[in-house]
Amino acid sequence: MTAAASASVSSLHVRDLKKYFGDVRAVDGLDLTVAPGECFGLLGPNGAGKTTTIEICEGLTSPDSGDVQILGLRWNSHENELRQRLGIQLQETQLAEKLTVVETVRLFRSFYTRGRTVDEVIGLVQLDEKRTARVGKLSGGQKQRLAIACAIVGDPDLLFLDEPTTGLDPQSRRQLWDLITTFKARGKTILLTTHYMDEAEILCDRIAIVDHGKVIALGTPRELIASLGAEHVVDFTLTPASPAPNEDDLRALPGVRALRRVAGGYELQVQALHRTVPDLLAMLTRAGAELENLTTHSASLEDVFVSLTGRQLRNE
Repeated sequence: MTAAASASVSSLHVRDLKKYFGDVRAVDGLDLTVAPGECFGLLGPNGAGKTTTIEICEGLTSPDSGDVQILGLRWNSHENELRQRLGIQLQETQLAEKLTVVETVRLFRSFYTRGRTVDEVIGLVQLDEKRTARVGKLSGGQKQRLAIACAIVGDPDLLFLDEPTTGLDPQSRRQLWDLITTFKARGKTILLTTHYMDEAEILCDRIAIVDHGKVIALGTPRELIASLGAEHVVDFTLTPASPAPNEDDLRALPGVRALRRVAGGYELQVQALHRTVPDLLAMLTRAGAELENLTTHSASLEDVFVSLTGRQLRNE
């Protein structure tokens, strides 16, 4: 498929996008393609260019160069049509606190020539019992669901969700996950940013990891995890009196694919725990080192992110 044909069928098509702020290259030749009906995750540490990219796609910021097509349209020539076909939930949505839930959704519905009914959307986000409550009296999770209601009341073809579950309790997060899944099941497209790797792993069909203004990894969650070449991760720390292990010896242990120093200890990416762990314990015993802690877990998207960027996303 040619680039032109790909752009014509894509919900979002970004090529060689650049945006500089003085000497800072916020976005530096970034490429993205999001297919219709896809939940696409955009992950990156602070300063990676993720927010600037999203703002350009939402029409809030102009790029210095590059091409951005949304639903086959461009902001400089189809702004009004795009406003009608997009839904945007910002990381912090400031709604009028004295309006009620139903008044707020009705207000946002008035911005669109077509869309879903106010009652339908309130039911979809499970705020029926709060329809006459003032926004200022809602809990954090209820406000987030109301923000998403305002974003989907126009029945958008492409929905931007910027960290929709940040700061929510586990139950509220799960409710929003169900809402996102229901929206996607209707064939709609979602571009999602999140600081929760489990969220991205569960919700996203594909994920792009962005750093220094460029896409540094792209694929399905399973593909990205497989790219580590390791099925498990071993974390261990030694007692303060223990001698430091020889890192070359650690790398030479059977099944070890990568070694990383972490705060107070070491992280090994390994292929098979039953091969690596016994040899690790034997090596430490021979060196006179004593374990303080040892944990293992299956390789995850978090491990991919740390391996590529050297940082943990939620610690940013």
